[in-house]
Amino acid sequence: MRLRWGATTPLERGPVVASPAEPRHRNAIGSYSGAYAIYRALAVATRALAPGHRPDLTDTAPAALIGPHPQWTEPGRIVSLDPYGHLVGELFADAIRAGLDVRPTIAVTTAHIDVPEIRQRIAQGEIRPDGEVVLPSGEVRVTKAAIDPVWHLPGLAARFSIAEPELRRTLFEETGGMFPELVTRPDLEVFLPPIGGTTVYLFGDISLIGKPETRMACRVHDECNGSDVFGSDICTCRPYLVHGVEMCIEMAQQGGVGLVIYNRKEGRALGEVTKFLVYNARKRQQGGDRADTYFERTECVAGVQDVRFQELVPDVFHWLGIRRIDRWVSMSNMKHGAVQAQGIEIAERVALPERLVPKDAQVEIAATNAAGYFAPAGAPSPSQMRRTKGRRLNT
Repeated sequence: MRLRWGATTPLERGPVVASPAEPRHRNAIGSYSGAYAIYRALAVATRALAPGHRPDLTDTAPAALIGPHPQWTEPGRIVSLDPYGHLVGELFADAIRAGLDVRPTIAVTTAHIDVPEIRQRIAQGEIRPDGEVVLPSGEVRVTKAAIDPVWHLPGLAARFSIAEPELRRTLFEETGGMFPELVTRPDLEVFLPPIGGTTVYLFGDISLIGKPETRMACRVHDECNGSDVFGSDICTCRPYLVHGVEMCIEMAQQGGVGLVIYNRKEGRALGEVTKFLVYNARKRQQGGDRADTYFERTECVAGVQDVRFQELVPDVFHWLGIRRIDRWVSMSNMKHGAVQAQGIEIAERVALPERLVPKDAQVEIAATNAAGYFAPAGAPSPSQMRRTKGRRLNT
């Protein structure tokens, strides 16, 4: 079953079929569930899971309607996710009833989140419970979506300005030959990579998303388990994530919509092992942790400073139909540039307030500001720029 990526209707486009039980009908390389596919294979190997099991999608439909939006069929707009991934059970019901194993790659549900810092702000009178966005209990209502990566290889190659055969060959070689179809099946244009996905948190009335008059606050956040979950004070990740949530609550309570995009890209997508090695190198170097060697320590260990490739960030905005962001809660020039390059307007950039910067994260802030990172105080001094020439950070 051939896919026609970017076709004008979902039926013309067709479903993404990556089930191991459908060798004749597969039109995608890889497998469903991204990074968790290996655990599924282990479950089959240990006979904990029947290899022919197919999910029962009864009552799993999205808890809130998202799309369709014009961007779903605009050429080159979406290359790293399936815009119809949350609507598989509805749009391709006939194919499923006919026996085709088609599975969702996006799920949308509703939830409450409970953030200690938000409770503190409520206690201080700086956030007010309104019974709609913020409940009297201190919990915050959200709609959230989990997104597994679905890469359209021709579109991905175009986004990065590289030849598709080169992209395919490199993906094949650098994964130890795990996916031979990358080089043997050029007719298969879609790849489901075994990497972490994205979680989207929406605050306020999501029916307003995509409308020109809707004001929006947004934080695009890349995973940092040590800070986000365990409160490490060597970086600003959790403080910035919480600040993003605060801005989203404020916007939602003013009648707009808030959006937090949480990407599984631990350690600048270099991994947590690499990140901890870099921490050791930074702390043990002569003179201790310093802003002028902040980037070098990462590159010495990993060979590169950052592999998060923010060029793919705009796809989530296109999926949501967003063309303008009023409050952009990020200091990253790379994220900012990637989003604007895809035609999405950013009205205001919101920096992390100095009061929220942990003591041991001052080195990070000094290094990023010196490298040309957005800061409300203005451009860094010439001496700072000389010390960080050619370096970059995106957080």
